[in-house]
Amino acid sequence: MKKLLFIGVVSFLLTGCVNTKKEKTAATAELAVNNYLDYSDRDDKLSGGVKMIPIETTAGTFKVWTKRVGNNPDMKVLLLHGGPGMTHEYFEVFDSYLPKAGIEYYYYDQLESFYSDKPNDSTLWSVDRYVDEVEQVRKALNLDATNFYVLGSSWGGILAMEYALKYPENLKGLIISNMMASIPEYMKYADEVLGPQLPPEILAEIRALEANDEYTNPRYAEVVQQYFYTEHVLRMPLEEWPNPVQRALAHINPELYITMQGPSEFGVVGDAKLKDWDITDQLKNITVPTLTIGGAHDTMDPKHMEWIAQEVQNGAYLHCPSGSHLAMYDDPETYFTGLINFIERVNAK
Repeated sequence: MKKLLFIGVVSFLLTGCVNTKKEKTAATAELAVNNYLDYSDRDDKLSGGVKMIPIETTAGTFKVWTKRVGNNPDMKVLLLHGGPGMTHEYFEVFDSYLPKAGIEYYYYDQLESFYSDKPNDSTLWSVDRYVDEVEQVRKALNLDATNFYVLGSSWGGILAMEYALKYPENLKGLIISNMMASIPEYMKYADEVLGPQLPPEILAEIRALEANDEYTNPRYAEVVQQYFYTEHVLRMPLEEWPNPVQRALAHINPELYITMQGPSEFGVVGDAKLKDWDITDQLKNITVPTLTIGGAHDTMDPKHMEWIAQEVQNGAYLHCPSGSHLAMYDDPETYFTGLINFIERVNAK
């Protein structure tokens, strides 16, 4: 009986110790969360992290919209959206993952995008000018090589790569999300691989509409969305596409998009400004730790994105087996686990 009593007392004491340890761990975690969300000393407190940043251009000074989420002096990620002419909105899924990892991040609408100024000046629509804009945003947000990660998605990946080539001294890490290093190679992939995956009659109809320059024909949008978007852009029925994606699409700047990328969804056509963009021979000059992310069903060639990771000096590739161009939505666990692991790994060095 005494032995049983002794065991009971020891068990009670051990349980008490375990509970105390759990309580301390929970308290520490709560403190960390409180610090992460403590905006009391930030100059953007009353705007909820929003800052309108002035950008100097050859056509004058304009403002771009940014929004900070969280606090972390060591890990700060600037998100560069796609398009050109999309918005930050489709990045809002990051709210479900990065705060739990304690990573500070910044939404940002590039000039001419929905929440920023729209001078509608095509002389400002160039890769070099947008790279310069990213640098001005970085300075205004006080990001530097001790904490600054840039993540570029699609067109934003072009900006991220070009930025890493021009300003490597300012970066701690580079993430290229769902973007190739060559538009001609992307065009070849779209023509030789993605197109033939469509039903033959659908591909023939799309090609006929494009040949007749009927990009504004409602049938073109209907067919492309039904047969291409749901396979290679976001692998969900259109009616189930998350609200942030729907808003980003609704707010796109079509004139900027068409000028830079062209009206076709199967490559870059006509005199679009990005038609000849190719930095494959410069990738070897990217020195910062780099993560490339590709999806098995992407509009971009996943093998090419894996190759980018091999070409840069310090690269890694994250493959999303269920992912498409917006792999953060149709393969989120793979996407965010890999992204967070990369940032934490670089931060630990």
